[in-house]
Amino acid sequence: MQIIYGIHPVVETLRASGKIEKVILLKGGKQDGVREILEITARRKIPVVFRDREHLNATVGTSHHQGVICICGEYRYAGMDEVLTDCKSRKNALILILDGITDPQNLGSLIRTALCFGASGVIIPENRAAPITPAVIKASAGAAMHLPVAKVVNISRAIDNLKKEGFWIYGADATRGKNLHSHDYSTHMGLVMGSEGKGIRPLVRKKCDFLVSIPMTAIVDSLNVSVSGGIILYEMTRNWNSLKVQEKRG
Repeated sequence: MQIIYGIHPVVETLRASGKIEKVILLKGGKQDGVREILEITARRKIPVVFRDREHLNATVGTSHHQGVICICGEYRYAGMDEVLTDCKSRKNALILILDGITDPQNLGSLIRTALCFGASGVIIPENRAAPITPAVIKASAGAAMHLPVAKVVNISRAIDNLKKEGFWIYGADATRGKNLHSHDYSTHMGLVMGSEGKGIRPLVRKKCDFLVSIPMTAIVDSLNVSVSGGIILYEMTRNWNSLKVQEKRG
């Protein structure tokens, strides 16, 4: 079992399918969002108990739980086939590939951004990278409960499989990449973001069809990986997301 905490992560966990053992709420708490939690738990017939703050702090190991805790089943990683399922019905599809992101906050933020920009899934490596934990789910504001995340043994092999499915692979590289705005993102795409310190590993970099960089006017070492990911994902999906909006209006 795992412990999810925080109002938004718990709400999204309750909305997603999966086994929920119980929800623990702060006794006498009046936080916004608790009403929705109570509505969902009542509809799904999930037990709710009320405890004092000391009990919640001890259960989570931190005081940053907003008076809301959910005890649920272990996080279920998706398979590659599941990640690709959504792509088959789309003219344009995007998969985020994370090559060794070790910080839970960055991982959660990237998953949240990927979901916001319409990605079909996220791929992370099995070793030397942050797994999906309650901290990651909280950092993603619950997005990790809705976007398929596949954990693979070999990122390079996963990229080869994506290429067989018609994906073009773009790698984020601040020093070797071509201007982000000079590419045509009108196909199935995979975006590789490297680790916070070393970037994309050489073997994975060789698998990329294109390397892209963010044009900047100030002289700085680099942007945070989650910030960079947000900028690149926006640019890659800007045109086809605009077309979707136009189609809906039409």
